[in-house]
Amino acid sequence: QVQLVESGGGLVQPGGSLRLSCAASRFTLDHYSIAWFRQVPGKEREGVSCISSSDGSTYYEDYVKGRFTISRDIAKNTVYLQMNSLNPEDTALYYCAAGVTTTPCYPVRPDFHSWGQGTQVTVSS
Repeated sequence: QVQLVESGGGLVQPGGSLRLSCAASRFTLDHYSIAWFRQVPGKEREGVSCISSSDGSTYYEDYVKGRFTISRDIAKNTVYLQMNSLNPEDTALYYCAAGVTTTPCYPVRPDFHSWGQGTQVTVSS
């Protein structure tokens, strides 16, 4: 069974940075694309970014483009989300998810079948 474990969340001041990690097990990153999503209580879970299994191509939603960077370390079987210039609107529970997708991939919920437990990111002064 596919397993994903997120880490790296925490409290950061506006303008600060965090790096989230998504450690994958029982599969390799060349088999499944990995996406990051986030959710605020009372709101829909929204896509953030995606990295394709086939060629490592990336996609970002407009609200994080230029601030967030998704990457992967094949040897460590881990995907990262570097988040810079954070603002309070980025506060959310962040999830990574695995799925079989097109190339490039898009962080669309129906495409992803396995989810981590989430890591909380809070941006506040």
